[in-house]
Amino acid sequence: MNLLELRRLEVSYGGIKAVKGIDLGVPKGELVCLIGTNGAGKTTTLKAISGLLPVAADAILYDGKPIGGTPAFELVRRGLALVPEGRGVFGQLSVLENLAMGAYVRSDAVAVKRDLERVLSLFPRLAERSGQSAGTLSGGEQQMLAIGRALMSRPKLLLLDEPSMGLAPLMVQKIFETILEVAKEGVTILLVEQNARLALEVSSRGYVMETGLITLSGPARELLVDPKVRAAYLGESE
Repeated sequence: MNLLELRRLEVSYGGIKAVKGIDLGVPKGELVCLIGTNGAGKTTTLKAISGLLPVAADAILYDGKPIGGTPAFELVRRGLALVPEGRGVFGQLSVLENLAMGAYVRSDAVAVKRDLERVLSLFPRLAERSGQSAGTLSGGEQQMLAIGRALMSRPKLLLLDEPSMGLAPLMVQKIFETILEVAKEGVTILLVEQNARLALEVSSRGYVMETGLITLSGPARELLVDPKVRAAYLGESE
């Protein structure tokens, strides 16, 4: 069963159609990736799913119910969390205050405390810098914080937008190890990532997006060896 399903999703900016009627499914409990070049419409798609852009009411189904037009804060309350491109941490707030913001829709104080301990165990570096202002963290640490903040909402569906962007290889490795660990715990994940090889290696299924359209989809292991994907996204000749 798909936890998330897009049905002919269209998104426009003014008179420009950035997403041109795509279909996409993310099965419950799976890690699915969406790859493509800059400007393909990947980030726009995530923003639409998370309630940040207007779409037709029945174009997005979450847990079997249409959510188009639902406010973003209500989607967070229902278990849908976005880690945005560029991280979007609150620079003047401390690491702990940022993590607390992730749990703002929750009232279960005991469980929130337990989840905070879990996040700090996933990211020991955040524990070391718990009182530090988020704006003083490195790019990799801010990415950890953005993911940790999203996890504090206890999501059923986690949307990740370019988590490796601008990070050193060792930090990318750590981030993706954590993403895999979160996925193994049962959180459904839709990953947008320009590092196509890495995205396909960790995912069960993949979609390729070009100029607002899904042009290829299938099991990730098959897309890894697809000549078109290898030529366009993996830097290999056909």
